[in-house]
Amino acid sequence: MLDTQLEMTDKIGYLLLKKGIIDTSILEKALKIKQADQGKLKRNLAQILVEEFEFDHDTIFREVAVLYAFKELNIHPDELGDDRLNEIKNLIKKNGDSVKKLLLDHRVIPFQFDSRVRDKLILAAVDPTDRALAKIAYSLNVKKFEINYLRKRDYDKLIGKILSTENEFLKMMEESPEEMSAEIEEQSINEEDLDAEINKSALINLAEAALIEGVRKNASDIHVFPKPGNRTEIHFRIDGKLQLWHAQEATLPEAVVAVFKDRSKGMDRFERERAQDGFAQREIDGHIIRYRVSVLPLVGTELKNKFESIVIRILDDRKVIKDLSKLGLTGYSAAAFEKSIRQPQGMIIMTGPTGSGKSTTLIAALYQVITTEKNILTVEDPVEYVIEGARQLKIGHRMNFEQAIRAILRHDPDIVLVGEMRDKETAETAIKLANTGHLTFSTLHTNDAPSAVARLYKMGVEPFLIAYAINIIVAQRLIRKLCDNCKKKIVELNPVIMKAANLNIDEWKQFTIFEAVGCDKCHGSGYKGRMAIHEALYFTKEIRQIIVNSGSDVDESAIREQARKDGTYNLRESGLEKVKLGLTSIEEVLAGTSDE
Repeated sequence: MLDTQLEMTDKIGYLLLKKGIIDTSILEKALKIKQADQGKLKRNLAQILVEEFEFDHDTIFREVAVLYAFKELNIHPDELGDDRLNEIKNLIKKNGDSVKKLLLDHRVIPFQFDSRVRDKLILAAVDPTDRALAKIAYSLNVKKFEINYLRKRDYDKLIGKILSTENEFLKMMEESPEEMSAEIEEQSINEEDLDAEINKSALINLAEAALIEGVRKNASDIHVFPKPGNRTEIHFRIDGKLQLWHAQEATLPEAVVAVFKDRSKGMDRFERERAQDGFAQREIDGHIIRYRVSVLPLVGTELKNKFESIVIRILDDRKVIKDLSKLGLTGYSAAAFEKSIRQPQGMIIMTGPTGSGKSTTLIAALYQVITTEKNILTVEDPVEYVIEGARQLKIGHRMNFEQAIRAILRHDPDIVLVGEMRDKETAETAIKLANTGHLTFSTLHTNDAPSAVARLYKMGVEPFLIAYAINIIVAQRLIRKLCDNCKKKIVELNPVIMKAANLNIDEWKQFTIFEAVGCDKCHGSGYKGRMAIHEALYFTKEIRQIIVNSGSDVDESAIREQARKDGTYNLRESGLEKVKLGLTSIEEVLAGTSDE
């Protein structure tokens, strides 16, 4: 009877429940939200499940497409040629910016005209049930249209390819090269002349083009720095490596830097003697992208120059990982990490150098424990990503990092994230939180997990606090993934490399391993994308006992030996496991890890 009622009231819910994609508890909650939505958003159940319950979009909407007889558009964006991409781009472009915004907002692409029916446009939609699609079709001035379902992952790839060819600032730079080479010969910087150069040149286009292309090329950072001879280079950090994107010739470096400062908030263009921090925000391809801007003064080759270096960190919320399974944790590391974050109290510490993805992993872990029943507070300086469901404290000149750490104790927290344990006071406060019934997440800068114990000990934290407040310490590194398009199977193992890695050739002959080659898709590097490798030091009874019994120094060797007995892989071993899976190369693992 209940099934019949449900089928009549909500076909989507009935279908998803029958297929085991959702359970009755989720369905009941979603139906309540749907009822509350009536007269407001008017969302259907599929939209609610994806937006409110974070179900995989393609899993839900593929079923919806089948239910309502929408055709599924099976395409491979990587296989579409430039001519085909340009056709789609022109379909989008010819209807103006307002229609383009509608298309981007509702994630729909005017894919092609039907070859069998004249003037019939096929619209590829991520959500074929979107009520706005008819309005969008009307805005495109077509007589007939058909809606096809397009997987979200295919849409993301396709729209990225379409829009990557369309950077208006880049186009203006190419059309007006003469404007980019204004030069001033002065013995010292004249602010009026500098201002005139900035205004009459196309440097603003250069700055905006860099911000856009950095996002589209999936860079983590943009580096802008001067070189001798009135040359300024702009590099993108892609997959951990700097790559030259543009070299600005015959223009004062001060002018280039001044434009980037002007395009950011919190920067003083006329201050060239001290470090500055600022930020910027842009809407790119329908998404809000934030940038953290750092400026440092440099030593120049001539006294008249006042050179500065700029590094811009790209903060793209689309890169925030909420699914723990996507972090690359495997085997013992995955089980130990999952067990640690499910404890009601204790500390989870991520360790590794700057840029090793520690914050990404901690945020993913935090998303596993966020509920409306918990008060979750974070203290970060600076805040890089907005964490839904957490209260993120604002650090500024009125409340610094240390003051925030102390104040957090009085704010009734359940779960706390401390961005970094910088000193004894911060470490003691964080460990005190972990020891008094709070689940606490934090980071340290050490080479591996056992040395993090020694670091806390040398900070002056008592051994018994370290031993009994910490659940797990995880060391992390990022290594590059082999390009799937060009990686090549190794027929004969190189004895020199195998000896350097201390590996037995005969044992490794049973595995299929690959090496980097290089192609157009990976820009000749042989690698595309990065992944994490881990060393997980879970605090077993034996590990805690070793720490409590520490004398004047922590016995790191004893901790390593016990961790190995417990099932821990060190970073190099973790990387070599990825080699066995065909994901990376031996050379990349050797370059990114030590043999300890």
